[in-house]
Amino acid sequence: MIEVRSLSYTYQEGKGPVLRGIDLSLHEGEYVVLVGPNGCGKTTLIRHFNALLHPSEGDVWVDGMNTKDRPVVQQIRQRVGMVFGNPDNQLVGMTVEEDVSFGPGNLNLSPGEVRRKVAESLGAAGISRYARVAPHLLSDGEKQLVALAGVLAMNPKYIVLDEPTAYLDPSSKGRVLEILLRLHREGLTIVHVTHDPDDMVHADRILVMHEGRVLYDEPLSGILTRARALKEVGLGVPRVSEMMWRLKDMGLRIDPCVCDVDEACRQIFELVDGGQSGGAATLRDRR
Repeated sequence: MIEVRSLSYTYQEGKGPVLRGIDLSLHEGEYVVLVGPNGCGKTTLIRHFNALLHPSEGDVWVDGMNTKDRPVVQQIRQRVGMVFGNPDNQLVGMTVEEDVSFGPGNLNLSPGEVRRKVAESLGAAGISRYARVAPHLLSDGEKQLVALAGVLAMNPKYIVLDEPTAYLDPSSKGRVLEILLRLHREGLTIVHVTHDPDDMVHADRILVMHEGRVLYDEPLSGILTRARALKEVGLGVPRVSEMMWRLKDMGLRIDPCVCDVDEACRQIFELVDGGQSGGAATLRDRR
């Protein structure tokens, strides 16, 4: 697991700590979504997971290895792969194949083993057909998949993604999310930083950050009960749940802690069909 103990961090010449006494454990096999307003410390936190940053106070452990221990930093970075939001900042090769081979090519592997890892990673990301294409000719969504393939080629246990769909159109975003969910089903641990509340529906667990601290650490069912509290810190819940909360605020007897479209439709149809006295009329009047 990744363990964070009493973690605080202050940038050089910073006005104060960006992270403030965080305690956290991330277990192998989880899909964790990390949300929070701009400036709350999300990116700073995840950069500690693969030793890009080192704690000002406290410790971060990855499978028993302390990120402050420089001899094990390379091992930590092999286990914790990082994908950033802007794909153009992550591509280094003249072709997709060359780019994805960069990481395993620095592990003293045989050429045949590097080729095998590259082929497997391109296949996992669904971009094998682009192996000989120059990355700059691809769309942003395809570039992000190249960046993901480059991380997969290092055979990580954990993949940490910092707003990986922020620059993508809805179709490309859906494709990236579909691949992340498949990788999770295959056993990879996913830590997904996002501003989109709809991304919460994929999570086993949701971390909500605010002002350098973890405000909530709960499964989706718990987070959905906190819609009003999240709104106070500039966050939201998935759109389906937001709609259900609005219906509840209209006075309807409805469960707002729903993010499944089919379940939301079932409850609304029951109201329209007269399952609740006065509910159908209220719903029609405010439609």
